[in-house]
Amino acid sequence: MSKDYYKILGVEKSADAAELKKAYRKLAMKFHPDQNKDNPEAEAKFKEINEAYDILKDEQKRAAYDQYGTAAFDGSMGAGGFGGGGGGGFGGAGAFSDIFEDMFGDFMGGGGGRGRGGPQRGSDMQYTMEISMEDAFKGKEVKIKIPVNDTCDKCGSSGAEDGESAAKCSTCDGAGRIRQQQGFFTVERTCPTCNGKGQIIKNPCKACHGQGRVKKNKTLKIKVPPGVDTGRRIRLSGEGEAGVQGGPKGDLYVLIAVKPHRLFKRDGANLFCRVPITVTKAALGGDVEVPTIEGKSAKVSIPEGTQTGQTFRLKGKGMAILNSDSRGDLYIETFVETPVNLDKKQKDLLKQLDKDFSDEKGGKHSPEASGFFGKVKEFWDDLKE
Repeated sequence: MSKDYYKILGVEKSADAAELKKAYRKLAMKFHPDQNKDNPEAEAKFKEINEAYDILKDEQKRAAYDQYGTAAFDGSMGAGGFGGGGGGGFGGAGAFSDIFEDMFGDFMGGGGGRGRGGPQRGSDMQYTMEISMEDAFKGKEVKIKIPVNDTCDKCGSSGAEDGESAAKCSTCDGAGRIRQQQGFFTVERTCPTCNGKGQIIKNPCKACHGQGRVKKNKTLKIKVPPGVDTGRRIRLSGEGEAGVQGGPKGDLYVLIAVKPHRLFKRDGANLFCRVPITVTKAALGGDVEVPTIEGKSAKVSIPEGTQTGQTFRLKGKGMAILNSDSRGDLYIETFVETPVNLDKKQKDLLKQLDKDFSDEKGGKHSPEASGFFGKVKEFWDDLKE
């Protein structure tokens, strides 16, 4: 069952980053195991709080959670989740470290940002790709071009000129952090010499300025499976941003958006099409040619006396179903169109037909109208009594 991370933190779903942090800080201090040594349940609660905050503080993870719940992170979605939420130790203790640093990181002139110690993993990216309903039906290989921080070709992502290796920072001994004793407290802060990287590049690459990556336009091929629908994510591992100073690349998440169709409306695997028919066709019956999503046509037999709003089902003529050989159905909704722009002869024929219908008794040709106006007459008669 999906956990309610908002309920765990005691905030509304609309809570902003500041409200999330405030709620987390209060609960983390309350349930920290060091403050609850005699309460074995506190550690489990602390893990749960950290897991919730670790997901909700990240915009991409939060968006995925809001749409898919915890299924976005447990691998049950097929394309792979965002990861995070849980883990060893206190389960997301890095979130608590964020709060601790907010409280003490600037003490004695400490700078913001945790030391990462050397190469850093590149960020995950999200790209929204619009496709037609026809392409969603049959599937397609699509080329996309995205701007991305990619590996610097000149230094090979090392960040150093002429392929030199980065030297370990002598101030923090490569840790990226330094500790200072302040009375009863040991305060840890970002190393001011290497800015938390743990390494020093003496001659930074001129192309990437020591970052090991540069902005590029990258072309990728995306294989869209048949039956895909709006909201489906396709994960491309290692196609996100390049890491800093040789760190691993992030992932690219392609979010599918299927454009509205001029003829069909979609509901899951089923399609709906509103088809106008003439008054004569509705009255006399006959066959009507209707379109199908694959670009062909199908015949629908219209019975005599068909009314506006009647629906006819064409089995197996709808959308392809994802990861299946089956298809949904196509539903044809009829709309009886009143003729316009009539000439005198046509009007005279209709007047004669209307007179013939009016001479008939019992509403033989228009039972709905006859029944309705019969009830109206009864209503008026009741008012006169």
